[in-house]
Amino acid sequence: MMFVRRIAVVGTGYVGLTTGACLASLGHRVVCADVDAGKVERLSRGEVDILEPRLAELVAEGLASGRLSFVLGASAAVADAEVVFLCVPTPMGVGGIADLAAVESVVDETRDLLPSGTVIVNKSTVPVGTSIRTAELLRRDDVAVVSNPEFLREGSAVHDFLNPDRIVVGCDQQDAAERVAALYARLGAPTVLTDAASAEMVKYAANCFLAMKLSYVNAVAELCERLGANITDVTEGMGYDKRIGQAFLNPGPGWGGSCLPKDTHAMLQVADAADFEFRLLRATIDTNERQRQRMVEKVRLAVTGKRGGSLSHVRLGLLGLTFKAGTDDLRDSPALAVAALLKQAGAELVGYDPALTGGTDLGPVSVVDDPYQAAKDVDALVVLTEWPEFRSLDWARLAETVRQPVVVDTRNILDPDVIRRAGLTCTSLGRR
Repeated sequence: MMFVRRIAVVGTGYVGLTTGACLASLGHRVVCADVDAGKVERLSRGEVDILEPRLAELVAEGLASGRLSFVLGASAAVADAEVVFLCVPTPMGVGGIADLAAVESVVDETRDLLPSGTVIVNKSTVPVGTSIRTAELLRRDDVAVVSNPEFLREGSAVHDFLNPDRIVVGCDQQDAAERVAALYARLGAPTVLTDAASAEMVKYAANCFLAMKLSYVNAVAELCERLGANITDVTEGMGYDKRIGQAFLNPGPGWGGSCLPKDTHAMLQVADAADFEFRLLRATIDTNERQRQRMVEKVRLAVTGKRGGSLSHVRLGLLGLTFKAGTDDLRDSPALAVAALLKQAGAELVGYDPALTGGTDLGPVSVVDDPYQAAKDVDALVVLTEWPEFRSLDWARLAETVRQPVVVDTRNILDPDVIRRAGLTCTSLGRR
């Protein structure tokens, strides 16, 4: 039997809003708090700013049922809460370590308002030792602190929450850990109950491993190019090995987003503080930085026909600007990182992304509303984000629009034969 809990969620970003809406859909009573008054008003009307499948629907359902509500400020949310989820930003701080200012601010604000017996849950990605630090700041023996890391992918956050691979809960107090684990009982997922430090380490270890896997496949793709092998066939052959799996084996312009860059740097800082030289992780980051520069060189070679050719005044049409398909998130976007390098090399950039509107200010890139407009009189089209709709573009029409018949597919999402039949040359990753 599932017990309905009174839950407060502090922070309504990707993690907080998804957590609040999904917990409400599981039958709990949830109050979500944010410091942005305008955002609270919009959410209270069911207006969701985040591009995330099913999220707006769950928010609307939660509001209609009365199980979900939104308030301004953490203080207004925690007065009768049994469980308080901290879902506030923990951005990369000085030196790469996670900035816990927002977490500490919420603890300071709510310390004296929490009912006795409340469980504080760190849902944000935080360094090992944060649960201990949170407990020290609380100075409340009657309030337990639990680590419950999230494993949500942007673009499929609701699906990931409601269909988790696992639930990880860390706390030295068994009863508090079990109370948090019980919130997810209806999901039927494997549950790992452990100590707080181990739970905090799980999130960093998982994300850093995924970053390593991506850097590895990008390096293998480059080697395939030099040896005349096909990365698509290589990764297919690798992926059938159950020890490896198919996920995260697609080469690209580098990894980015709101999690992997900050988590890999934070892990390095944690390792340095423990006097451990994490050479493998440092190489993972260095490989990623090199990959972005390698994309510039591929564009340079495709456009000028020679390595080191000048991109000065070369006009490029960029297809895809967000960090991944299915989201409007631009944080640490590999597409924008490559764009910045192309601009630095002298190129003129016009870009299109299905999630952005024309006129969006992206600095080096002039954003337009139409992919065909982005192709007008360009010397090359460069695919930088893996939006599936790019496959179904009218490539014959694009061929008539461009100045030079050149396509650089940094995501390997296009069918080279389709591109060639349209009268265009296609350069991709890890293929001859």
